[in-house]
Amino acid sequence: MPNMICGMDLLLERHSRSLKGRRIGLLSHQAALVSSGATSAQALHKAPGITLKALFGPEHGFIGQAVAGEKTYSSIHSDWKIPVHSLYGEMRKPTPAMLDGLDLVICDLQDLGVRCYTYLATMANMLEACREAGVEMVVTDRPVPLPSVIDGAMPQPSLISFVAPCKLPMVYGMTPGETALWINRDFVDNQMLRVIAMHDWRRSCSVLSENQGDFMPPSPGIKSRETALAYPATVFCEALPGIDCGRGTNMAFRVLGAPWLEAEKFCSHLSGLKLKGVAFHPYRYTAASKTYAGRELDAIRLSVTDPAVFRPVECSLLVLRELTTCYGVGRVWRHKGVRAKWFDKLYGDKRVRRQLFDGKPLKSIFKEWKLDSREFLQQREKHLLY
Repeated sequence: MPNMICGMDLLLERHSRSLKGRRIGLLSHQAALVSSGATSAQALHKAPGITLKALFGPEHGFIGQAVAGEKTYSSIHSDWKIPVHSLYGEMRKPTPAMLDGLDLVICDLQDLGVRCYTYLATMANMLEACREAGVEMVVTDRPVPLPSVIDGAMPQPSLISFVAPCKLPMVYGMTPGETALWINRDFVDNQMLRVIAMHDWRRSCSVLSENQGDFMPPSPGIKSRETALAYPATVFCEALPGIDCGRGTNMAFRVLGAPWLEAEKFCSHLSGLKLKGVAFHPYRYTAASKTYAGRELDAIRLSVTDPAVFRPVECSLLVLRELTTCYGVGRVWRHKGVRAKWFDKLYGDKRVRRQLFDGKPLKSIFKEWKLDSREFLQQREKHLLY
């Protein structure tokens, strides 16, 4: 298969006339690369006749180095002398002043297609702000790790937040361009939205294949394509500090470790459950942050063997249930620093935690998720580009 061409490359190669003479803002980061290896910002800045007037950075900042949850601050680009507006600081939605003087905002983010990964919320906020300001918005499309996977609970209205900004499952199987079309039709109604689709990309393309282009971490914790695949299965560790997910190491979100874990025995147990699309392997590493920093831990390493059939959110609940059964409620759910409310926000549904505690059969939980997402699936189908 020929190499995939991302939306930004196509915008610059085939639609550059629509950019000339216009004052352009760019919502992006250093993970958004074009075919030359340059970032989208660099490519736009160098393109003849194109005037880049402002940059906007999501969580982790425009340069993508801030850690999760760390506020970033607006600044002036040291070389280009244009504003770099933070959308993860005092403001999470662009203000009218930030958009003043712009004719067009381009959104080019390397997203994961996971609801709690906050680039979804940032893009939705930009779409709404552009509609209010009468500014055109163009979304240049990129692949996501799990483009065909729908998994997780639909968020309850009381849990709509920056990590659950829209009524879609935790893993929602849409690229940024498709997601923008879905958000726009059902929530924002920005008549000035345009999406530049990718060329030669299919949902069946392996996320690990070379035709996806170079990989640049979209945030400090997502260090590889393999990490991006495993992230929605292990992100619960943000709420359960008794289990380490390798943050600060090269295996962030690919491992689950603890000093009490018996890796060989537990991996054998999980493998016996025959989960589709994932394998579990013993691993040992030195924790780099938080509860167990500096300690050598036994761990399980998740290896996604078939992204098309992997169900990461279902996997996360199964692993949590088995950890609780094998090692006790105290080690998993009553460790110092447990953030029960944050767990609920990540999963978007307070019932998930209660169902785990009450021992409700997991198959019943997963069946409820599928039933609740039927309307979303119908809406999603209308906006698929590939």
